[in-house]
Amino acid sequence: MTSLLDAAPKPLKQAGRRVYMRMAVVTAPLRLRPTFLMIGAQRCGTTSLFRAITAHPQVVHAPFHKGVNYFDLNYYRRPEWYWGHFPVAEIARHRTAGHGEPVAFEASGYYLYHPFAIERIARDLPDVRLVVMLRDPVERAFSAYKHEYARGFEWEIFEQALKLEDDRLIGEIDRMRADPSYESFPHRHHSYRHRGHYADQLERVFAHFPRSQVHIIESEAFFDKPAAEYQRLLEFLGLRPWEPASFDQHNARPGAPMAAETQRMLEQHYQPHNERLADLLGLSPQWVR
Repeated sequence: MTSLLDAAPKPLKQAGRRVYMRMAVVTAPLRLRPTFLMIGAQRCGTTSLFRAITAHPQVVHAPFHKGVNYFDLNYYRRPEWYWGHFPVAEIARHRTAGHGEPVAFEASGYYLYHPFAIERIARDLPDVRLVVMLRDPVERAFSAYKHEYARGFEWEIFEQALKLEDDRLIGEIDRMRADPSYESFPHRHHSYRHRGHYADQLERVFAHFPRSQVHIIESEAFFDKPAAEYQRLLEFLGLRPWEPASFDQHNARPGAPMAAETQRMLEQHYQPHNERLADLLGLSPQWVR
């Protein structure tokens, strides 16, 4: 159901959100804390999973956006700013009455890849559960490129963007470390190959969280058998069994296929990374079986 704020012109909507957040910060102690976070990876089906999990009658999430982007882009703000994004606990309990206790969450496809987000999450939410989606990194890289190009954040052809990637990223992590308020445009929008180095990112996760708090879903498995993967996720999150009417795919980027030579180059690039991922998880990912 669309609210009046959702249907309002953009300036009015932004003003309404600012008023809401001022009130929300004041009421932060009354609000739920997130039980789980969807942390990425970007362009791996997280929007589709987000839609499916928010449909669960026990689940409530931060309003306005899929994610709050606190631990990656807004960590310089006060914690009350973050807590203020979540529903008031008593109101949430009324909403989920008859289905169980409310469970709050948010999602950011950047948390997994951001070099400092995981340690921040561990510091502030040590008991939170983490949900990760992974996809064939070759397909993910091309999907990310098409996504950034369509949004106007990329202007090169795919092959040139791949050649420029390392140079674009030089010094960015150091700048992010020195200034928590610094948002690195190239790190966020131009990391096509690097975001597919899943073993590097999961090793960082496992350095801060026990594996029992991390649930990994392969995008290929989710879209092949969504109901089965969804029920496995509910069990991990401690939610009551339930299933949405349908599992739809959202935020896909259709277009011309990747050049065969580029695909072969990326497959060779990711081979050692896929092997490290298989060693880390004890199972080869579906895209290389």
